[in-house]
Amino acid sequence: MPRGKPSGIPFLAQFTDVAAQAGLSHPVIYGPEDHKEFILETVGCGVAFFDYDNDGWLDLFVLSGTRFEGAPPGATNRLYKNNRDGTFTDVTEKAGLVRTGWASAVTVGDYNNDGFDDLFVTYWGHNVLYRNNGDGTFTDVTREAGLYNEAVDWGSGCCFVDYDRDGHLDLFVAGYVEFDPKTAIRPSQDPNCNWKGIPVNCGPRGLRPARQRLFHNDGHGRYRDVTAASGIAKTHGGYAMTVVAADFDNDGWPDIYVACDSTASYLFRNMHDGTFQEQALERGAALSEDGMEQAGMGVGIGDFNLDGNLDIFKTHFSDDTPVLWRNDGTGNFEDVTVVSGLGVETRYIGWGAGIVDLDNDGYPDLFAATGSVYPEIEKKLPQYPLKTPRLLFHNLGNGKFEEMIDGAGPGISTAHCSRGCAFGDFDNDGDLDIAIVNMNETPSLLRNDQKNSRSWLKVRLEGTKTNRGALGSRVTVSYGGKKQAQEVVGQSSFYSSSDRRLHFGLGEAATADVEVRWTNGGIERFRNVAACQLVVIREGAGIIHRETWKRR
Repeated sequence: MPRGKPSGIPFLAQFTDVAAQAGLSHPVIYGPEDHKEFILETVGCGVAFFDYDNDGWLDLFVLSGTRFEGAPPGATNRLYKNNRDGTFTDVTEKAGLVRTGWASAVTVGDYNNDGFDDLFVTYWGHNVLYRNNGDGTFTDVTREAGLYNEAVDWGSGCCFVDYDRDGHLDLFVAGYVEFDPKTAIRPSQDPNCNWKGIPVNCGPRGLRPARQRLFHNDGHGRYRDVTAASGIAKTHGGYAMTVVAADFDNDGWPDIYVACDSTASYLFRNMHDGTFQEQALERGAALSEDGMEQAGMGVGIGDFNLDGNLDIFKTHFSDDTPVLWRNDGTGNFEDVTVVSGLGVETRYIGWGAGIVDLDNDGYPDLFAATGSVYPEIEKKLPQYPLKTPRLLFHNLGNGKFEEMIDGAGPGISTAHCSRGCAFGDFDNDGDLDIAIVNMNETPSLLRNDQKNSRSWLKVRLEGTKTNRGALGSRVTVSYGGKKQAQEVVGQSSFYSSSDRRLHFGLGEAATADVEVRWTNGGIERFRNVAACQLVVIREGAGIIHRETWKRR
């Protein structure tokens, strides 16, 4: 669609990449830089904002890949501890998280309810569950938890989810394709492996899809495979990528949405009895508005139009638009991509995604990380570069979005080949920052610098009967005549996990009313909560802690 005239509505936030000065000095290795022979080298990985030591400051866990000819020195996932002064310290070795391989996705959650967030990471190879020991170290407990698989699989998206609401985090693990480098076809060996006439790596079409799995937590540290019993095994054939577990139909039970590459996406509706039914097609969340399969990679969820329902923003391939689906409140979705103004952008391949309020005006914006999968293409088709800028669509408050081309700072306009991204307030100053994985580069850390005095509110939940981290719980905040819903989720964006302190921009409102619907269905309400603070709400005990932060 053609771009319209500028709205004149200012976007009062600027993003600056401060990764270098923050100490994020290690590149994310993922295949060669100048060519990609195999699809495994192209997909990349995610990142997580989480507070592993419970000091109130977000730390950063950055995944990494390797290379078939051998891992470069230092190629490993990285844990960076927040020093509370805008810098981070690499504590990977001390924490016991050194691991080289083809990492894909990460989900964060307290699977054993001990008060410390744990990590589950998928790989091409063998997935791993890391238990947080509470002393700054992690232990690989994959085998003792019943999650180790002897076969080599390509795990893609993953998500902790308490699907049966028993207070213990279960685990959904997606699979992308079946891949073996010993038998994989190289670009020049098959004429069908081309893009716009140029030979490229093969897939995903033509490759066998991997399967999805659901594991039930027995409450004693072990998982049982319930893929068949839950009905998940009935659905097969999609190239599954990012997983998001949230209540899309407002019945109080978490559903599971899976973005699929080049195939119809999945929406597994929770039937309240331990089973799921896949209903994406009939609910309008499987295909584009004109019935086409899309290259679904990343998923952002949020309440962009402030109606109290969770909408979906999904990223796709170049020559296609990202898609925005509006939820009608019953779990049925309407494609509003064109009418909302997103149809103006088709240039880039989108990955990490979010529906997040970046300027604290009370209206969630749309963000996407981008980057190509074909380094070879740029030499012959310069209009398809490997490195591309980020996308930011400013919510104008009337159902429309305006793309910020150069108006959001160099952190947005500078080109990178990016994949996963996570959203969180790493410097505790009341706005959302963004961590981004860049292929064969150091990560980006986009510091959000607000040029306004707008209000905000952060809510962190602690479950007692509900799982300790409150995954699956919903917070609805009413402010200045508006209402916005968010949920605590274990994964979104692309293969990534964001700050579980839910962030609400409040515009000019000085107070807000807060409603919490816990994962088990219990509801608590709090009126006239003062703006510009973090509140910690414990299930059954109310607000147990408050922190007021100053803008830096």
